[in-house]
Amino acid sequence: MALTGDDSATIFALSTAGLPSAIAIIRLSGRRSGAVLEALTGRTFEPRRTSLALLRDPDDGEPIDRALVLWFPGPDTATGEDMAEFHVHGSRAVAAKMLDMLAGMPGLRDAEAGEFTRRAFLSGRMDLSETEGLGDLLAAETESQRRHALAMAEGGLARHIADWRERLVTAEARLEAVLNFSDEGDVDEGDERLALNVARNVHGEILEMLETPPAERLRDGIRVALAGPPNAGKSTLFNALVAREAAIVSPTAGTTRDVIEAPVEIDGLAFVFSDTAGLRDSGHAIEDEGVRRALRTSEQADILLWLGGGDEAPNGDYVVILHPRADEPDRDAKPERAALAISARTGKGMDALRTLLLERARTMLPREDQLALNQRQRQALREAAAALGDAAGGDWILLVETIRQARTALDRLSGRGGVEDMLDALFGRFCIGK
Repeated sequence: MALTGDDSATIFALSTAGLPSAIAIIRLSGRRSGAVLEALTGRTFEPRRTSLALLRDPDDGEPIDRALVLWFPGPDTATGEDMAEFHVHGSRAVAAKMLDMLAGMPGLRDAEAGEFTRRAFLSGRMDLSETEGLGDLLAAETESQRRHALAMAEGGLARHIADWRERLVTAEARLEAVLNFSDEGDVDEGDERLALNVARNVHGEILEMLETPPAERLRDGIRVALAGPPNAGKSTLFNALVAREAAIVSPTAGTTRDVIEAPVEIDGLAFVFSDTAGLRDSGHAIEDEGVRRALRTSEQADILLWLGGGDEAPNGDYVVILHPRADEPDRDAKPERAALAISARTGKGMDALRTLLLERARTMLPREDQLALNQRQRQALREAAAALGDAAGGDWILLVETIRQARTALDRLSGRGGVEDMLDALFGRFCIGK
């Protein structure tokens, strides 16, 4: 878990963006935080109480700003270290002076991206699942993303991991006692059956959690592709769904030759709509490449809106057949296979289409009372479940080993083993000062 800088140094960073602003917050973490606070103010402060103080350059005593300061002695802090904060006026000049002055003080250096959170993880203040939840919370753009990320950041998965691990450790200890000390007469051999029941119960709970929809759809958005023959009204509908002129609309067949994507939030859920080339054999190299991309996008979609004849529609429950341009003469009657008759120009059926998309999307996303697991978390849980799935037999020595394997997988899930490369990538997502 190596950092490029000195792990023992006191780090500092500007934790607000978009200067100038009303206030700029500068954070410090490390053993010199208290000394820096005293050097700039000439006094000490009561822990966790906001105080007003005049900040001076310790080299020449020049006033810098009158600011709110806070002192957080470790280890009961966000990072597990001594911390301090300066809430100065949010001008570029004040922030630059503060950062330049701190950079010149011994034992201090600029924080790297995500280093405050990384120190919180390394000190045991957060486990890896909470850290990943915090990263998702910082990136949340929809209400649904915010709710699920906050649940993870507040320890939703961490509590399950701790409970499973504690029960497995107890079961393993009881089995070890039976295997090693049963001849001494003071060990209850009924512990063997108890350990097996624990393994089976934890196995079932993990499998139940693995049934929840993945977090990637929640984070990246439900992918909705619009497909069909040329001039079916795909681009017009695409523009109506994304509420802007994102795609060129023309009566000329083959106008759309590449996949055009646009993210949209509908009722707190994230979607990514894709307009695709009309499906036909044109004999034109560029348009044919557009058709290949359209087919690939359609196959990868979570929901496919098909604007064409029902007999030509792809198979699959993810396909929704639409009857477009329902405002035109002789097109007001909806074919039997079409789910909806719509007109992007007049708005006919558009509310019903959005409702249909929301209903479909909610079946693909975790419910509010469920945790949203990412790919790494699901893989670790699958490994734990696979190990415990081998515990059905009566071989108690094998049961000890399967429990140990499950605990190892849970340790990786919480970030306590073999995840250094992943940590570098994870914390690199965070901004400086977080």
